[in-house]
Amino acid sequence: MALFGLFSKEKKEKLDKGLSKTKDSFFKKLSRVVVGKSKVDDEVLDELEELLIASDVGVDTTIKIIERIESRVSSDKFLGTSELNGILKEEVARLLEENNTINADQYSINSNGEPYVIMVVGVNGVGKTTTIGKLAYQFKKQGKLVYLGAADTFRAAAIDQLLIWSERVGVTCIRQNMGADPASVAYDTLVSAKSNNADVVIIDTAGRLHNKVNLMNELTKIKKVMQKVIPNAPHEILLVLDGSTGQNAFEQAKQFTKATEVNALALTKLDGTAKGGVVIGISDQFKIPVKYIGIGEKLEDLQIFRKMEFVDSLFSE
Repeated sequence: MALFGLFSKEKKEKLDKGLSKTKDSFFKKLSRVVVGKSKVDDEVLDELEELLIASDVGVDTTIKIIERIESRVSSDKFLGTSELNGILKEEVARLLEENNTINADQYSINSNGEPYVIMVVGVNGVGKTTTIGKLAYQFKKQGKLVYLGAADTFRAAAIDQLLIWSERVGVTCIRQNMGADPASVAYDTLVSAKSNNADVVIIDTAGRLHNKVNLMNELTKIKKVMQKVIPNAPHEILLVLDGSTGQNAFEQAKQFTKATEVNALALTKLDGTAKGGVVIGISDQFKIPVKYIGIGEKLEDLQIFRKMEFVDSLFSE
């Protein structure tokens, strides 16, 4: 079953708008790189490298892109600066295609008749609970029966926020009091979801990163307890990152991928930042599918990440 339906013209327009700050910032700087230059030379490439790094594409990914463009420059007798945008677009698209990660809409949530379990991780403030609410809305819109589990029991506000989202979307939220064992909440959620033939379960977890050992132990315990109810749970461990934090998002991705087996990423708040290049770097460096991107406040503004549409929106003049 495809996620979130076809990529409509309306969704593409929202994506264009959501990435406008990144695009405007990038192209203004790119125009300064090539001003007065007729061909792509070493000086242009050096300035382009600085620009990509400043746009939070990341050093390693930037080097890959520059090396590819250098190769094309050396094979062509003359490469004009007017062609640079098109070449950059082609090389970024090729890089994303080579990552061996498929588009999120090619995934399914089929879990052999049992609820499909998504465990959501990420530090506080990245938009984790909001992402859960929007995901629940999207799944419910597809006609799925959705359960939420408030396993971030270290903050009363986290439980309250998830409850508000569940009421807003119209799905069931299983919760306990603040300070309860997170694994116990996850267990209760899966038991209830399974007995009521739910299609999707989304488990919120505590957004702490001050101690990797404790984080790892806690997430491992939650997984083991859930597997007593549904053996293959969680089917998906979704790491939520705030795209507007740039290099901090890279660091959080490093820490969480060490702490648990993350197999999907969501990058939020891309509409409010000029740092949308972080999506390219994170997709390239971690080889984990960027599955969702947040490009606005509305329920519909959590989109599945389609690589070519993203590149097209980012580089369209």
